[in-house]
Amino acid sequence: MDWRASIAVVGTVLQYLSGTLLVPLAVAAVYGEDRVTFVVAALATVTLGTVLSLADDEPEIGNREGFLIVATTWLAVSVVGTLPYLLAAHGIPGLVAPTSPASTLANPVNALFESMSGFTTTGATVLGAISLERHSHAIMLWRQLTQWLGGMGIVVLAVAILPELSVGGAQLVDAEAPGVGIEKLTPRIAETARALWLFYLGFTLLEIGLLYGLHQVGLAPNMGLYNAVAHGLTTLPTGGFSPEADSIAAFSAVVQWVVIPFMVVAGTNFALFWHVVSGDPRTLFEDAEFRGYLGIVAVLTAVLAGLLFTGTAPALELGGATTGVVENSLRQAAFQIASIVTTTGYATSDFVEWDTGGQFLLLAAMFVGGSGGSTGGAVKIVRWLVVAKLVRRELFTTIHPDAVQPVRLGGTVIDERAIRGITGFTLTYFVIFLAATVVVIVDANRIGVALTVAEGAAGVAATLGNVGPALGSLGPFGSYLALPATSKLLMVFLMWIGRLEIIPVLVLLTDAYWRS
Repeated sequence: MDWRASIAVVGTVLQYLSGTLLVPLAVAAVYGEDRVTFVVAALATVTLGTVLSLADDEPEIGNREGFLIVATTWLAVSVVGTLPYLLAAHGIPGLVAPTSPASTLANPVNALFESMSGFTTTGATVLGAISLERHSHAIMLWRQLTQWLGGMGIVVLAVAILPELSVGGAQLVDAEAPGVGIEKLTPRIAETARALWLFYLGFTLLEIGLLYGLHQVGLAPNMGLYNAVAHGLTTLPTGGFSPEADSIAAFSAVVQWVVIPFMVVAGTNFALFWHVVSGDPRTLFEDAEFRGYLGIVAVLTAVLAGLLFTGTAPALELGGATTGVVENSLRQAAFQIASIVTTTGYATSDFVEWDTGGQFLLLAAMFVGGSGGSTGGAVKIVRWLVVAKLVRRELFTTIHPDAVQPVRLGGTVIDERAIRGITGFTLTYFVIFLAATVVVIVDANRIGVALTVAEGAAGVAATLGNVGPALGSLGPFGSYLALPATSKLLMVFLMWIGRLEIIPVLVLLTDAYWRS
């Protein structure tokens, strides 16, 4: 295993990451805020990246290097991503005074939690108070930009733009999305990566344009250009970092209806859009996973809307009560289900106030996830479909032991090795979920934080599945700040392995990986 090559590639990614800090630097210049923080952060990042890149002038990447590069890249960018938070919170002696002395981001653990949550598009936050009065426009935009960079995949982006990764890029892309993989749309993996990122960029710009357009015609009073950009950057990556304390509840019903389809798009396999623009739109609707995805969202929305309309899970929101109101019930249900299933994490209602039926419906939805090849997290639709068909096959062969019945998905026979991989991933996912839930609850109660079993389980599900908001004090308008540092570090680990779908991280812990 060539660790020098791995370090060199991580260094190259950091060099390019330093360039993205110019975006919040420009925002700081526009709003007359501290610019030195981002200059120093950019210089530190490019210096570290340059030093690491010198480890190998011509890195050659194989399967083993791919796992190490992917895992360490996501860890490295999250660590470097804390620099703007720490520099702004502590100030720079002789250059910049602390902009927010009481900021929770002055704590390195909190800063790492926020940075990892951003890059992994989890959307969980430790900020007790989210407002542009307490935090600068530039710092808030850095939170949103980290989510946009992490959405389609940092390594996929690197393969798309770095010519030195044209060889070995396929191993990196496979390692970043090991469970369901990314469909190779073109002969060259770099061209596939560029196509996926162009769709991602196009949908982002379309949403920004629509949101700002609604503001211009008077249908979205609070959706100025800054907010339109901020929410465009956090919807498509299924991130959910809104600069508003009330999340999307701070905006009109029209805005909420517009955001729903973009969350659904973000949870769709982006490769399907390539087939649509290539003149084969039937591929989209003939795809078994896409049909299953829409079906699950529709059924869960209908059930939740019924609960809200009948008052079984009453919800109060800025637009009024849901009980007996069709539009409010349907909008609230559609928004929350789309947000949770796709792991976006936005909210238009404080579902902490709902009855337990509605809350547990959302808790169950946290395990669903988006489609393979989407920006969504959690288990993902394609795995649930395969698991369901596998259970049906086992029941059938129990009655007919001599029968040979392959598992098919959309007419395609699923390879038995892939079935074993999906089964192993699903079991591992829930073992980690259960173990982490016990640790978090015990750890929280150790320091006197009263965390119920439901809150602890939801918090772990929300971080492992990259969902963000959970239940109780960890709900959509709460934060993870009160948790002990050990629990936050565990959740940082959960967000990391959850975004990489567990395997690329766990494989590094095996003896077989390190043996030559």
